[in-house]
Amino acid sequence: MKLHLHLFAIILAGFMSFAHAEPESGVGNKPNLGIFADPIAQFAAPGEEAVGDLLLQAMSLLGVAYRFGGSSPETGLDCSGFIQYVFRKSLRVNLPRTSAEMARAGRVIERDELAPGDLVFYNTRGFQYSHVGLYLGGNKFIHSPRTGKSVEVVNMANSYWVQRFNGARRVNRGGSEWKEPATARVTNDRPPAEKRLAEKKVAEKKAAERPGKSSSRAERRKAAREQETERKGASRKKSEQTTRKKKKPD
Repeated sequence: MKLHLHLFAIILAGFMSFAHAEPESGVGNKPNLGIFADPIAQFAAPGEEAVGDLLLQAMSLLGVAYRFGGSSPETGLDCSGFIQYVFRKSLRVNLPRTSAEMARAGRVIERDELAPGDLVFYNTRGFQYSHVGLYLGGNKFIHSPRTGKSVEVVNMANSYWVQRFNGARRVNRGGSEWKEPATARVTNDRPPAEKRLAEKKVAEKKAAERPGKSSSRAERRKAAREQETERKGASRKKSEQTTRKKKKPD
């Protein structure tokens, strides 16, 4: 682990002098990156070695050109392609392809809970969760921004990013593949459209379980019992009639 920390510190020292934090619009002041604290030292958890590998892999891609739909460093990476590649390469975790789908992976966390390796989401294209980056620590994240730019480190405190922040997620860092939840749940961490769909399904399920439905089943069972009783009564009556006929003298 110490080797990872030293390697990471060396890489950061080399790359941070070239990393820009300019917003996509080009408007506003460039943030002062200052002294970049070692994010690994801030993350004391059983998976810190895995997080170290994740961040080292991400930092090694600094300068790779943005390419819409790109999923390989050789040809270029878009924002979600960058995140997907880093998780798969370093942790063997297969995340979904788009940022909107990634916004449903893992679990939601608050801004003040952010730790290195978490995903941060932004609205940069006029709809929620349209952009994703990887949190590094020290209020910085790394991402693949847009056409004409390349993978870079930016400051979350920049007004451009503050205004467009959509939330953050923490992905399980064990070697597993992301799967769509089997059942829809009404949670505040889903995108609005997904939340409305989940609420509709829950409402339909509750409607199907209302007492009226149960009463109908009870009534059907009662009717079936009554029919069975009538059938047995008719059979018994017929049997008695047959017996009386047999007892009549010739």
